This record gives sequence, structure tokens and C-alpha cells, in this order.
Amino acid sequence: MLTPATDLDALTRFGRALADPIRCRLLLALREAPAHPSDLADALGISRTRLSNHLACLRDCGLVVAVPEGRRTRYELADERLGHALDDLRTAVLAVEADKTCVDAETKGCC
Repeated sequence: MLTPATDLDALTRFGRALADPIRCRLLLALREAPAHPSDLADALGISRTRLSNHLACLRDCGLVVAVPEGRRTRYELADERLGHALDDLRTAVLAVEADKTCVDAETKGCC
């Protein structure tokens, strides 16, 4: 049975998922359309074993779900709002990057 996560738990899990570039690419791919693992591995240029580990992490974080289709499994975002959230985060980060409000950005490369 699914139980609602606390706000802090949900943000922590989302942050953990976004902390890895491959998981980010997976989420962005699944934002476009549900897909089978073999297709995702080919699209991302990674092994199916590596992909499986990342999909397991995203499932554990509650961000993707596995949908059985006969002998195959299709993956999709757990909630369509995640796609909108990814778009919002991406554009917010791009807006901040263009603004360069961090005074140390050029010297420390922090932003």
C-alpha cells in the first residue's frame, strides 16, 4: 500500500534521483513517453545492467513505475506532474544561470 511521503522525504528522494546524470536523462526520456528498458538502454547508450540499477533507484524513490506488458515491462513516470516539475526545475536553473547572481560564479565555478 502506498503512503504519502512527508514533504522532506519527497524532496530528499527527488534530489537523490536528480543527483546522477543518467537518472536525470532517464527521467527526461520518460517525460517524453513511456519506454521499455531495452529501448532506454539503447537511447542512453548504457548497458542494460547499469540501466536496471538506475531504474531500481528511481522506482525506490517513487518517481517511476514498472507496468507489466505480457513478458515485457514498460516504465513511465509515477505521476504526470513529475514531467511538469522537471520542466519547471530545468527552466528555473536556466534562468538563474543566465542571471549569474552569484558573485563567485566566475572565480569559483560554483554556479
